[in-house]
Amino acid sequence: MAKKVVIVGGVAAGASAAARLRRLDEDTQIVMVERGEYISFANCGLPYYVGGVIERRESLLIQTPRSMFRRFNIDVRNNSEVEEIIPQNKEVVIRNNLDGNVYNENYDYLVLCPGASPIVPNIPGADQPNVFTVRNVPDSDRIKHYIEMYQPQHAVVIGGGFIGLEMAEMLYELNLRVSIVEAADQLLGSLDPEMAAIVHSYLRSRDFEIHLQAQALSMEGAERVEKITLASGKSIPADLVIMGVGVRPEVGLAAQAGLAIGSTGGIQVDDYLRTSDPSIYAAGDAIQVTDFVTGQATLIPLASPANRQGWLVANNICGRAMKYTGAQGTSIVKIMDLTAAVTGKNEKSLQKLGIPYKSVHGLP
Repeated sequence: MAKKVVIVGGVAAGASAAARLRRLDEDTQIVMVERGEYISFANCGLPYYVGGVIERRESLLIQTPRSMFRRFNIDVRNNSEVEEIIPQNKEVVIRNNLDGNVYNENYDYLVLCPGASPIVPNIPGADQPNVFTVRNVPDSDRIKHYIEMYQPQHAVVIGGGFIGLEMAEMLYELNLRVSIVEAADQLLGSLDPEMAAIVHSYLRSRDFEIHLQAQALSMEGAERVEKITLASGKSIPADLVIMGVGVRPEVGLAAQAGLAIGSTGGIQVDDYLRTSDPSIYAAGDAIQVTDFVTGQATLIPLASPANRQGWLVANNICGRAMKYTGAQGTSIVKIMDLTAAVTGKNEKSLQKLGIPYKSVHGLP
């Protein structure tokens, strides 16, 4: 008898798991439930769509519900949300967000790929209409529409990580003045300070404002944000605000079902990406993984590990047992003519952990 797999989430890990399952087994019934309108989109390309580097919106969409059905015979239910898992019955409760219809769906295996949600600090004024996150296609649509409609002059990016700097560059290329507000003492915290200093110098030479060890205290304005006041008392003009302070794993559904949540706040899985319920697997930004440099539990919300995990989950469901040995996190960011890349741990984090290391310096 053919097995039935329900996948919660249809972006990186979920789409990868679904496609791999079909390649391994033509008979498995595969149901993919995605709360948003879009599945399998290139979230790493969102800033470049906002900035016009990616000209066609369709270029962001790797697969659509129609193409997933036609190519892989996968039952994609977008604009739908799993509201509850009933593990003892091997059922999920699904709500169609378009018509409100609620129904139960049974499964033999459940794969949780709910991803992560952007962190929005509790700052007065952060709910104004010109404050944006960058996590999905509708987010990028809203930013593009706002820029075209209101032609803002000064953007403030809260958070100096990879997504923050990519958005900062794209807004700069759209002729906005850009200020970056970062709570830490450097941008791109995974870089060594000496490398981050090169990034700081490069950005300042191109008239970016960088505020380090700074926190936004309030966002002020009548109908939309007009300025941001920092904890230092300094005010920054702002008619467009991007929140890029990171993401947190979506674990509400898993926790509600009684699945184990790890020390980092991600869904706890074993070496085969099984949760504490052997019929439920998890993959992607929502799970806790092992950093194979330190051996410690960590979160690595990146597309490449998510795709790999989804692929492995499919193998394990189909009896091709394969362990996930962990990740170390690798990121590359291009800021105009400068490229910065990092993999593994920097000196500061290794010193903090008491892990011996050797340092090699070189010049191009």
